[in-house]
Amino acid sequence: MGRRIRIRIRVLTCDNAMNTTSRCRRAPTTCVAAAALLLAATACTPAPRPILAVEATIADIHDALLSGRTTCRMVVQAHLDRIDAYEHLINAITVVNPAALDRADELDADLAAGETPGPLFCVPMLVKDNFDTHDMITTGGSVALRYSVPPDDAFMVRRIREAGAIVVAKTNMAEWAFSPRQSVSSSFDTTRNAYALDRVPAGSSGGTASGVAAAFGLIGLGSDTGNSIRGPSSRLALVGIRSTIGLTSRDGVIPLSFDRDIAGPMGRTVEDVTRVFTIVAGYDPADPYTEAGREHREVDYTRFLDADGLEGARIGVFRALVDTEDADSAVLAVFANAVEEMAGLGAEIVDPFDFDLSAQSRRPNMYCRRFRYDMHMYLRSLGARAPITDVVAVLETGDYGADAERSLRNAENAPLDVPPAEWDPPCPDYADNAERQGFLADLVAAMDEAELDALVYPTWLSPPAHIDRANAEYSGDNSQRVAPATGMPAITVPMGYTEGVHPAGLQILARPYAEGLLFRLAYAYEQGTGHRWPPEGFPELGR
Repeated sequence: MGRRIRIRIRVLTCDNAMNTTSRCRRAPTTCVAAAALLLAATACTPAPRPILAVEATIADIHDALLSGRTTCRMVVQAHLDRIDAYEHLINAITVVNPAALDRADELDADLAAGETPGPLFCVPMLVKDNFDTHDMITTGGSVALRYSVPPDDAFMVRRIREAGAIVVAKTNMAEWAFSPRQSVSSSFDTTRNAYALDRVPAGSSGGTASGVAAAFGLIGLGSDTGNSIRGPSSRLALVGIRSTIGLTSRDGVIPLSFDRDIAGPMGRTVEDVTRVFTIVAGYDPADPYTEAGREHREVDYTRFLDADGLEGARIGVFRALVDTEDADSAVLAVFANAVEEMAGLGAEIVDPFDFDLSAQSRRPNMYCRRFRYDMHMYLRSLGARAPITDVVAVLETGDYGADAERSLRNAENAPLDVPPAEWDPPCPDYADNAERQGFLADLVAAMDEAELDALVYPTWLSPPAHIDRANAEYSGDNSQRVAPATGMPAITVPMGYTEGVHPAGLQILARPYAEGLLFRLAYAYEQGTGHRWPPEGFPELGR
């Protein structure tokens, strides 16, 4: 008799094919016909599907793209669909990028061709309406610039695009970035708070804040002269960072006060903000302030992310920015709980941190009304495309909103084309301003004496005002008192809610160029508490 041969036939499913190929990768010498199994697994990979946009992270999108579970076109389309469905509720968007899907198709083709994706590959981003974009209007919140298309991108916009991000839309803002109270422009009207439609999102980056919170984009860019990244971020349960003056470029960002302006990311997680910050930070010859920060930029800020990052950190409670007459008791209760949470996560709390902030505020020459000059320089950068050359000319044409008139009137008598350092009396730049540098030195010395790593306080001391009483109910704006004058970096991270619905932010302030430390502390707090949840009125579409 011949030898009996036993043949085993195995039905290969997607799951066991993937499991088998996974074992092959771990122990290839034990596998039989690994190539055939891998081919079978690839053949039965499910067809790409749209992503879930609500609370998606950069890591989520990249994982789905690289595994073939979705496409860049689907990622972008999901966010465009959300704008179509929900924009009428909050009025966060000024203009949608008509080329967004074409760019998504290009990135899909690049990935299929085996090209290495950039660090922000297919990240759908929102950009505040004061960042220059060569392919979309940039109005700065003013109807005077309603047809202005800049000749090139702002430095940060160029950097995120080079890294693979897609600008899906521009976002509304307070006119000329004047108001921290709310985001009302003469070009695109009023933005509402995504968590409570009858409340303000704060200003001036309220469109970016509400839009990111509602998942119109995964993350966005805003600007902060006094409080305009951190304030709206705190109102919308976002993470937002105002970096050290000199670490990030403001080139191509419509200025409010160039010696205080900062631009940067606003997002739903510390990790996402850190990823974008790594891309946009750095030297730019078009912004002379960045020469000072040239040697301080970290190659990768994500290396600071540590869930145990609060362990052993000495944190001072900056009582001068907590116990004020206009502090709301509900916000103070949330902050007190946040301080306890930090202690529970291993931080050593120093309370109070003693510092005479009122004496610093009385220093002369702390603020320079240079808006007219800075705007003149910006308008010159537009070349022949500039619709105006002097911003106060709008007072004659009527191209301004009621909220902007007072600030425009205040700029009327400032010199137009004389640098502030040459005024009489002079208005020196940040690095040459003895009073601001003295404020910085005194505060750092006090932190050194107390052996503190960072200071904490609420990002805003009151809940958001009702949108129809924004001016009357404006109070508790404490974030303008330290970081803008000293140039120190500060980050805000969600710390809870008042009345169960209004987000409140925890602000962490550190020494110059200590952004890595800020990311470490904020990440540890975020991971240890998990305070953020999405606004209820903007669910996933089709579910």
